[in-house]
Amino acid sequence: MSFSVIIPARLASTRLPNKPLADIEGLPMIVRVAQRAALSKAQRVVVASDASAVLEACDQHGIEAVLTRADHVSGSDRLAEACELLGLDGQDLVVNVQGDEPLIAPGMIDACADLLAAKPHCVMSTVAHALEDATDFGNPNVVKVVTDAQGLALYFSRAPIPWWRDGTTSANSPQTQAGSALRHVGLYAYHAGFLRRFPSLALSPLEQIESLEQLRVLWHGERIAVHLSAEKPGPGVDTPEDLERVRAAIRAANSPRN
Repeated sequence: MSFSVIIPARLASTRLPNKPLADIEGLPMIVRVAQRAALSKAQRVVVASDASAVLEACDQHGIEAVLTRADHVSGSDRLAEACELLGLDGQDLVVNVQGDEPLIAPGMIDACADLLAAKPHCVMSTVAHALEDATDFGNPNVVKVVTDAQGLALYFSRAPIPWWRDGTTSANSPQTQAGSALRHVGLYAYHAGFLRRFPSLALSPLEQIESLEQLRVLWHGERIAVHLSAEKPGPGVDTPEDLERVRAAIRAANSPRN
């Protein structure tokens, strides 16, 4: 099985301007992400951006990149155009790695691609891990997912789901025990043909309420397979504080051991 990684990246960010180009220990963040993705089994890693500055940064560090339109409303729309630009076949597997995940686990990328290859009745696959922190369970910025007996997604939400009827979100309540609640990781695998079709699907009311585009897929009756990972992803970068945490983590990982 072969697959490509495509990393959507746009400069517009309200909380962290020019985020893809943010310096992390001497390298732009988008380069860090691409280098991590290249440690997976992907045959190709490509950055898709609407900014020439991002393409220039990638070129300086030997990262393949394509220039996409600036009017895309979602990362999936940008990936769809990238598939066209790269001439990918409809059955080709594509993994969408977010451009603000410089600590993404390469093995998680592989697992996401492997799962979709093993589930031909699904149009997408994604990743989740056990959520054990009560604060995260109630945090709307932490997306939760519930699955069926086959490990297929039933629903994604910013709300705390599943909700234990007779309890609270205390540290010892069932929903904060291992396996009772799942945190969704924003890593997706698709077939290129579905990615091309995705922008033509009508917006879902649920997608608009939750601001989660994967709900458009479920709304239209398609299935999403979920890989349950024992490993948790490294922190992503949404804010200046996140950026400092990632810088510190990479600095610590690169420091000589005593």
